[in-house]
Amino acid sequence: MSTKKKLLCTLAATGLFGVIGTANAHHAFSAEFDAEQPIEVKGVITKFELVNPHSWLYLDVKQPDGTVANWGFEFGAPFNLKEKGITKKTLTANTNTEITIQGFRAKNGKNFGYAVTTILPDGRTVKTGGAQDAPEATDKPKQSN
Repeated sequence: MSTKKKLLCTLAATGLFGVIGTANAHHAFSAEFDAEQPIEVKGVITKFELVNPHSWLYLDVKQPDGTVANWGFEFGAPFNLKEKGITKKTLTANTNTEITIQGFRAKNGKNFGYAVTTILPDGRTVKTGGAQDAPEATDKPKQSN
């Protein structure tokens, strides 16, 4: 086989593996979150990461026993959030900005979840999730524990 053909085969294989790797890296809602465990969490923003493919928001949530637990919530992609008016200026950490998130708990039972809806301090309700297979938030979600 000529050097030119070997190079073309190598480039084609590299491109194919790159596409396969990207497709496998993305996950569905049902891979990590439990549609049978709706939650509503109210807390103070501690961190907001606008990253692809999913942004993350972290909250300090006061627990029933008075302790504070940090929760992380998966949001949609930065571009989709920006179209809905959500930016780093909208959700600022360390300013005692309290918000409410309605969504679903992680399957592993840890303090992580998927944010379907976020209620901002000014009362606006914004759909912040981005997974196509995610269910809608329910009317009566469970409180965090």
